[in-house]
Amino acid sequence: FRDVHVQVLLSFGLLVAFLSRCGPGSAAIIILITAFSIQWAILIQGMLYFSLDSKISVGAQSLVRADFCTAAVLISTGALLGRVNPVQMLLLALLEVTLCTLNEFILLSLMGVSDTGGSLTVHTFGAYFGLMVSRLLYQPHKDKRKREEQQDKGHQTGAFAVVGTIYLWIFWPSSISTTTVHHNAENWAVLNSYFSLVASTVSTFILSPLLYEESTPRLVQIQDATLAAMAVMGMAGEMLLTPFGALIAGFLVGLISSLGFRFFTPVLHSKLKIQDTCGVHNTHGLPGVLGALLGTLLTLLATADTFGYRLELVFPLVAQGSRTVTDQALMQLGALPLTLLLATLGGCITG
Repeated sequence: FRDVHVQVLLSFGLLVAFLSRCGPGSAAIIILITAFSIQWAILIQGMLYFSLDSKISVGAQSLVRADFCTAAVLISTGALLGRVNPVQMLLLALLEVTLCTLNEFILLSLMGVSDTGGSLTVHTFGAYFGLMVSRLLYQPHKDKRKREEQQDKGHQTGAFAVVGTIYLWIFWPSSISTTTVHHNAENWAVLNSYFSLVASTVSTFILSPLLYEESTPRLVQIQDATLAAMAVMGMAGEMLLTPFGALIAGFLVGLISSLGFRFFTPVLHSKLKIQDTCGVHNTHGLPGVLGALLGTLLTLLATADTFGYRLELVFPLVAQGSRTVTDQALMQLGALPLTLLLATLGGCITG
């Protein structure tokens, strides 16, 4: 819980502090949104997961789930910073926490989907929810100002990027595996996350000099690669990815994220009229979708011979014989369009 909470407050707070015009104010809004969203998430999640005696149980797991839901809200705010006031942010949190909890309940409880690290429920949902709100709040006169901020973000507040990157490296593998801890079972999520993390960082160092004039990548780019690596591991992290597979996945998502910032983000601005302030599409949205697809492929390998005793921990319905591996893979795949639908509709309503 501590590691998850550090991620939510410190890493996301420092991630938005690069904005030269509204950095301190953005960090303050992050604290406000976190304080509000945690309370609302515990209440809404308790109403959906209430126990037999109709009471809301509060414990470490409920706090972790609330932090995960808060992380999705903070991802959405990354696409809107500088264009909405704190009261509007609170309204966004009020609506998004409700829909995010509903999406998580449908996926994890009703469909039996395995997404403990939040590729879909946190990264994908938060990114596309925020992007749809940003689309409906499009302000043409903010384009020039936002481009100036993007040019400054690697130079004026480098210290924030340094600290944020270090905290991401230290705490993210632990936070992504929080809900996969099962007594003495081997924690594959930590191992796969670390391998993905180092590979995505290396690929960013390789590709950035080819895409930009700088000989070495800015720390904000390393921070983005770190987030992308963790987003792609959200669903697949606790599955049988193997170290080699995690390295390949991390390396590719680092390349895709860097290419997205260089080529796809301008298309979002010019063609789709989406002002993505912090680039959440390339750091959370697209890697989250790729993580869901990777998790679907790995689900097809879920047999007693390959997973051993961990099959019951990762896919309990398959282990019990009430669902085949193919059915489970279809459920994992079907969760992606459902999440995108809820996120886009919810973003439209909120916008």
